[in-house]
Amino acid sequence: MDLTTADPKGLIRESYQIEGITPGECRSVFMDWALSLPVGAEFRAGLTFLIEVYAAGAPDHPMSAVLHEGLNMPEGEARRRGGRAARVPAG
Repeated sequence: MDLTTADPKGLIRESYQIEGITPGECRSVFMDWALSLPVGAEFRAGLTFLIEVYAAGAPDHPMSAVLHEGLNMPEGEARRRGGRAARVPAG
């Protein structure tokens, strides 16, 4: 794993450079990061790598807490139901 694969847009790297960034802003950056990962990317491996690279050196940074929280997300493929399927119960 390398930084180009784990953080293709540099969003996590940039968040550590923003002075005074809030936890809420870090969560927003984290969502942008997660949504920007290519299909089939190894989410947990990338997240673990980013924790080793960034969070280990800045344990008190709000993004470090957000990255660690990301490891607690349930595994499995996310499913989204949109349109009529989201409004009408399956039956």
